[in-house]
Amino acid sequence: MENLAQIQLTTVIALAIFAVAMFAIGLYSYHKTKTIDGFLLGGRNVGAWISAFAYGTSYFSAVIFVGYAGKHGWDIGIGSMWIGIGNAVLGCLLSWLLFAERTRKMTHSLGAKTMPEFFERRYNSKALKIFSAIIIFVFLVPYSAAVYQGLGTMFNVIFPSISVNYCMLIIAVLTAIYLVLGGYLATAYTDFIQGIIMIVGLVCMLIAVINNDAVGGFSEAFKNLASVADNGDGITGSQLTSIFGGNKFSFLCVNILLTSFGTWGLPQMVTKFYAVKDKSAIKRATVISTVFCLIIGVGAYLTGSFSRLVLGNTLPAGGKDSVIPEMLLKALGNSSASIIILAVILLLLLSASMSTLASVVLTSSSAIAVDLVPEIKQRYTKKSQMLLTRVLCLVFVALSFLFATCKISIIVNIMSFSWGTVSGCFIGVFAWGLFSKKVTKAGAIAGMVAGLCTVAVPTLIITVMSGFSAAVSYAPQMGVAAMAVSLITVPLVSIFTKKYPAEHIDYVFETEA
Repeated sequence: MENLAQIQLTTVIALAIFAVAMFAIGLYSYHKTKTIDGFLLGGRNVGAWISAFAYGTSYFSAVIFVGYAGKHGWDIGIGSMWIGIGNAVLGCLLSWLLFAERTRKMTHSLGAKTMPEFFERRYNSKALKIFSAIIIFVFLVPYSAAVYQGLGTMFNVIFPSISVNYCMLIIAVLTAIYLVLGGYLATAYTDFIQGIIMIVGLVCMLIAVINNDAVGGFSEAFKNLASVADNGDGITGSQLTSIFGGNKFSFLCVNILLTSFGTWGLPQMVTKFYAVKDKSAIKRATVISTVFCLIIGVGAYLTGSFSRLVLGNTLPAGGKDSVIPEMLLKALGNSSASIIILAVILLLLLSASMSTLASVVLTSSSAIAVDLVPEIKQRYTKKSQMLLTRVLCLVFVALSFLFATCKISIIVNIMSFSWGTVSGCFIGVFAWGLFSKKVTKAGAIAGMVAGLCTVAVPTLIITVMSGFSAAVSYAPQMGVAAMAVSLITVPLVSIFTKKYPAEHIDYVFETEA
């Protein structure tokens, strides 16, 4: 762009203001996080708006805007919006309606601060606590590196001569500062600001794309999209305008199921319910969070759906990860407004990445400091626990940066399976544990192991037969299967195994009294 220097200056100023705000929030929250309960859950006194935005911003990282929206919009078209709708309705609304109030009550009654701690006290099983903490550590620490995805191309558009590693470093440093200082409370406050930035940035993206001459505004957009011809990849206008995804319908369903129901078993999402202030806040947060997810999810995929029009049906040299950045660059042109809009969009991507990173790192740190270390270390004081949690937050943010920049092969491989494996292990144990008094310890253990094996065994078989890359391509299907197996195995095994005594059931479900 001709005015690249102006764009860079505006972006640097915006980043500086953003950084100061994050640091100030960290300092403000530091004085409210003197206990481990305050550090991990904000004292269980977080209001509706903060809780809602914390859930929504943890749900969506930068990859939805640059990776998924670009790739699925290019390949599927309008039908890709169902992923965003599914995320909002199934992954957000239904999750809040089913789990929020009951999760808050039961975890408060049991004194559980983490998901492994909840499993231990709900099922009277240290084995479940230790096993689940290990699963979180093994799969979520590598997953933290995935949140940086989607930033590189947009950063290089604005700063073509600077390595994208510097952009990742900005995310890591800012996240580490406010997370280590203020824990969950700082994360929740920053999520609120970041959520507003995400909405503003998305609206700017959508307006710029819709008003592009090639799209023709809302009145002509779908008509023009229907006229797109096959450029050699087998995609035509009829595919791009098919409301149910055309021949990509089955692919669409798998992605909706994985990314929507997956939130039901992810500890970094579920623990948001632990911290909500009261029942009234839960009701308001349910609506706010759902609206936020609808705006972000549907808006992102709708923007990507028009990419072929803006880019003349020609895939950029950088591949599908470059679709959104190149489309925005072309749609915005060289106007003065484009300078501010591009800066806001880069902040959008930074915000999406930082909020998800903070949530994942806090969950991973607590799994070690709160759930694992007390089982192997004697004389482990609350002060030591708090210090270790802060240190681990710093260490895991550093590791996420290292994994993202070095692209260590084993870490990249684990990242591919993280979402589905973690949710597949936990979803049945968590959901049935909240609602059923008949679930047994054996049922819970079987559900967790079955979820893990549903991913691990096929991965091993496919890798031996066709190579690991072939196994990675089936990761979404394995994740969906793992969730289904977990939900079925827990009650099925519980039917035939030893039930809990009435005293334990009364202890667990005393909140219903």
